[in-house]
Amino acid sequence: MQKAVELNALQLTAKPSRRLINQALSDEQALSATFIGQHRAREALNFGLGIDAKGYNLYVMGEVATGRFTLVHEYIAKHVNSAPTPDDWCYINNFDDEREPFTLRLPAGESRKLSADLNSLVDELLDTFPAAFDNPGYQRKKANIKRQFEQRYEKAIAEVEVFAQRNSVALYEENGTISFSPIVNGKPITDEEFATASEQQRQQFYEIIVQLEEKLSEQLLELPQWKRETSEQGRALTRETAEQGIKPLLKELEHKYSGDLGILKFLRQLKPHLIETVIEVLGEENKDEKSEDFDRRTVLEEQYLPNILVSHELNGGAPVVYEPNPTYQNLFGRVEYTNVQGSVFTNYRMIRPGALHKANGGYLLLDADKMIQQPYVWEALKLVLKRGELKMDIQQHDIGMVNSVTLNPQSIPVKVKVVLLGSRDLYYTLQEYEDEFHELFRVLVDFDHEIPLDKDTLYDFVGRVRCHVKEMGLRGISAKAMYRLVEYSLRLAEHQHRLSARFADVIELLHEAQYFCAKQHSDELDVTHIEAALEAKTQRSGRISQALLDDIKEGQILIETDGDAVGKVNGLTVLEIGDSLFGTPARITSTVYVGANGVVDIEREVELGRSIHSKGVMLLTGYLGHKYAQLFPLTLSANIAIEQSYGQIDGDSASLAELVALLSALTLVPVKQGLAVTGSINQYGQVQSIGGVNEKIEGFFKLCAHRGLTGEQGVVIPKSNEVNLMLDKEVIQAVKAGHFHIYSVETVDQAAEILMGREAGALSPRARFPKGSINSLAVNRLSQIASIVNGADED
Repeated sequence: MQKAVELNALQLTAKPSRRLINQALSDEQALSATFIGQHRAREALNFGLGIDAKGYNLYVMGEVATGRFTLVHEYIAKHVNSAPTPDDWCYINNFDDEREPFTLRLPAGESRKLSADLNSLVDELLDTFPAAFDNPGYQRKKANIKRQFEQRYEKAIAEVEVFAQRNSVALYEENGTISFSPIVNGKPITDEEFATASEQQRQQFYEIIVQLEEKLSEQLLELPQWKRETSEQGRALTRETAEQGIKPLLKELEHKYSGDLGILKFLRQLKPHLIETVIEVLGEENKDEKSEDFDRRTVLEEQYLPNILVSHELNGGAPVVYEPNPTYQNLFGRVEYTNVQGSVFTNYRMIRPGALHKANGGYLLLDADKMIQQPYVWEALKLVLKRGELKMDIQQHDIGMVNSVTLNPQSIPVKVKVVLLGSRDLYYTLQEYEDEFHELFRVLVDFDHEIPLDKDTLYDFVGRVRCHVKEMGLRGISAKAMYRLVEYSLRLAEHQHRLSARFADVIELLHEAQYFCAKQHSDELDVTHIEAALEAKTQRSGRISQALLDDIKEGQILIETDGDAVGKVNGLTVLEIGDSLFGTPARITSTVYVGANGVVDIEREVELGRSIHSKGVMLLTGYLGHKYAQLFPLTLSANIAIEQSYGQIDGDSASLAELVALLSALTLVPVKQGLAVTGSINQYGQVQSIGGVNEKIEGFFKLCAHRGLTGEQGVVIPKSNEVNLMLDKEVIQAVKAGHFHIYSVETVDQAAEILMGREAGALSPRARFPKGSINSLAVNRLSQIASIVNGADED
């Protein structure tokens, strides 16, 4: 049987090529590196951005800080330069129904020109009116209309006056009121004199006055009609004058935009409405009002100037829009409201664009995890992408404006490439539960969390670091510091041949190292600054790990690092609290006694062990049955516990330690307490890899180093985890000096031999284990328990 392997110092960390690093540090071409690795993601991005078909939007999947946003922007920038600049979009007033404003599509850059021209039109209108109504021709025509009315009125009165004089009655007109007075002896008499006249005279005058009043009524019967005709003639004159003043101004615009049917249609619809506005707002009667320029300009601008939603520079390329807060209004636009004399008011100029308007004809980047949490957004986005048009539906019920009058703007055709940046969990959830997701997002851009360490990626890594160091204002970085950064990235990836894709963590370390560089008044980063930054970070986030280690040192938590003990094994655990990740040993104990309860996981019984941990313990029964109970029923009672553990436990990395503790309790062979073990197992006794191997080894090493290294201490790990070793230099030096040992094992038997100091024993052709071996003792004890239990059952 193959034995466990003790690893040497060279196997405990990676050895990146110093020659390549030095070469990349001096090679100016390395500075052109914009990204590291991610070949699969690059190919997917090229495909997704290059294909021009409906439904080929992109979902960029991966962890944050892996450079997703950077790489997407880099590749989109290549397509932006070659893509045509999209058109401008405006909203203009619908003079027939102001609640449904029209859209106006213009070539790139033309919207600002149109707005400037219409602003000039407003200026010219303010200069022209009401000054045009002071024109002598207008005033002469206006006076003539008034004179015609007065002549007709005076003629009618004159006829009545002649009849009155014939009958000795005087006619008076004062303030538009006509009255009559009798004439006696050639002069009108007063009321007192009239009262002294005889009854016959009074009666005669009464009859004459009645006749006069009747005649006056007959003469002035058409007076209201005359006034109407006069008013109509006055309005017609005013309209004609306004139209004559407006006509050359609009004619100039129509000539300028003769090639744009949309603008021509708008100008033709504008003309009759503009005439009415000029008469009402800029008419002759308003010329003396205060604040005229401000008020009149505001009225004109609010009705005739375009509301520019999106405007582009000529030859500016396709827009790239990232919306960090993808709410409904931020994406699809909104209509603003104002308060006018206690009433809510809005119009087409208060429509505000959303990110989709701005990205129309280009690219829209969204954080998928944020977007999916916003109400109505996902359903509305699907509708836009399916229909190819953006209809601004206002969610009035959600903004407390149920009874308010709002707008119904005309929809806008949309052609946009949407790029969602999201997590893996969300992608698979949408794939499973959202039927239309694959139809709309056909391109998956999958970012790896690790990058293979080869010549190209090492060059790119060094180049990116050099670029960032220059951006930080430093002169450069030493070769030793660069080598340490590569080691740090390998440690983050927990792999000797793969860099971590989280380059943001490397940048974070550079900034922290710059602090120590500045303290030494240096302009070049050195390895001492990197080490100081790492030590400071460990110190800042190491309170909990230090507290646990102190508890072990003080005996509050029982962990032995020398001697032997039956049924007790030092397991290794990893704790992740916030941004702090550290390993710590944990005592695993087991007891075995006669019974038929099987292997009982105490953590599971008290609901501290979660599903994966419970699965690992249940595999022990499968291993025992397969390994030892081929000729008799597997019958035993055993308890397994992780001592002094008071929180939730998950993961199966303790299953190898739990099995060794169970074998020790079963065979009464003691386990070396100077060794700790980690690894998961399957039912056939093969040892499988686990996570956090570096932190686990270093956690046990710190305890052993505190108590004093004896040369007998060490850690047993799965052989498949050898490639994940990126250990601290202190551990490597101790292994090199023979003060600490690291063993790799492939099977339970190899681990048992190391930990229990006895041969495990291989099965002979006669299906027996060597006498005195661990496996032989286990078979004999299980057989005894089965006999006792089954014999008791028979009695």
